[in-house]
Amino acid sequence: MANVAVVGAQWGDEGKGKVVDWLASRADVVVRFQGGHNAGHTLVVGDRVFKLSLLPAGVVRPNTLSVIGNGVVIDPWALLEEIDRVRGQGVEITPDSLLIAENASLILPVHGAIDRAREQARGAGAIGTTGRGIGPAYEDKVARRGLRVCDLADGAALADKVAALVDHHNVLLRGLGAAPIDAGEVTAALQAVAPRVLAHAGVVWERLDAWRRAGRRILFEGAQGAMLDIDHGTYPFVTSSSTLAGNAACGSGVGPGAVGFVLGITKAYTTRVGAGPFPTELTDEIGARLGERGHEFGTVTGRRRRCGWFDAVMVRQAIKTGGISGIAFTKLDVLDGFEWLDIAVAYRLDGREIRHLPASTTAQARVEPVYERLEGWSDSTRGARSWADLPATAIKYIRRVEELIEAPVALLSTSPERDDTILVHDPFAD
Repeated sequence: MANVAVVGAQWGDEGKGKVVDWLASRADVVVRFQGGHNAGHTLVVGDRVFKLSLLPAGVVRPNTLSVIGNGVVIDPWALLEEIDRVRGQGVEITPDSLLIAENASLILPVHGAIDRAREQARGAGAIGTTGRGIGPAYEDKVARRGLRVCDLADGAALADKVAALVDHHNVLLRGLGAAPIDAGEVTAALQAVAPRVLAHAGVVWERLDAWRRAGRRILFEGAQGAMLDIDHGTYPFVTSSSTLAGNAACGSGVGPGAVGFVLGITKAYTTRVGAGPFPTELTDEIGARLGERGHEFGTVTGRRRRCGWFDAVMVRQAIKTGGISGIAFTKLDVLDGFEWLDIAVAYRLDGREIRHLPASTTAQARVEPVYERLEGWSDSTRGARSWADLPATAIKYIRRVEELIEAPVALLSTSPERDDTILVHDPFAD
């Protein structure tokens, strides 16, 4: 049986949470491998709605082990608040059901302060971060001055490490006119939460190796999307980690051979939160209609998402760079009732047609979509659980998407409900 990696194939917000939750019924272990609490996954289970940021989507499955890998940056206070909130919804979370990599990096209050001060200083040129400190935490990780989960157990050295980190960042905070951070307060706050966090900490790479050898099915869960990847996304309007399936191995402590089928989650249209290029964005009533019907507001920030037609150029590029084996096509029901639908099949840049999104920021801002128009459908697809329930024109739309992105639809989601899903190909079967 193959292990499966689930990643976003657009700018995030594609519906990964529901898909991971649905696939978790077939998995033994779900591993979150990158990102921080800037990510947001919404799960609808009966009359309960779970909004997750750090916890893997498999946490709501009683017989599934959830793992936060070393590639994730963890705000310990946000993590504990999320655990308490989900417990309050009737989900049992214990050290036996949630494991945290001891070598995962921590987000401290100084990181959020730096993040927000920088964005404010950028003014109109702000990148559009969530201001939660994810980027600065990754910077400190790479600069080898960050703190990790295991440091919470090092009582004698913890205060010194915090003091050195805070002193480094306070110079910049003062320069940006922001209030400095008190290292003693941060240390005391960490010491207060350390026992609860450390209760879940362990050697993740070793446990994953043992589970693999025992034939356990592992589901690797990504955050954000391919176009927010630090290398292959719309830089600099990206996140601070690699969002592609290649990072599933590095971010959890397994070899690349441990990742089998790569499932790319893709909306039937396109959305984006925050600043940055968006070739198919619609600022007219059609864009507003997509946003209203799709309830396009960020799970974490509540910000309204920008909406546009499906961009086959961008998704095809994500499939190539991310090694995506097949896609999960979500929110098809949002397109119900449109007389016609456009799909971007190429871009026009400075008078010539291209079939990729250029790396240059200025070139990205200049590309114009080349559209192909398809017939829409009037019948509802919401809640469909088989191909027979879909209108013929909806199937035609899906088949044309497959041709353009050069990848098959492995799974189709027709509503936020867990069971409103059409399985075309079981990723775990490969």
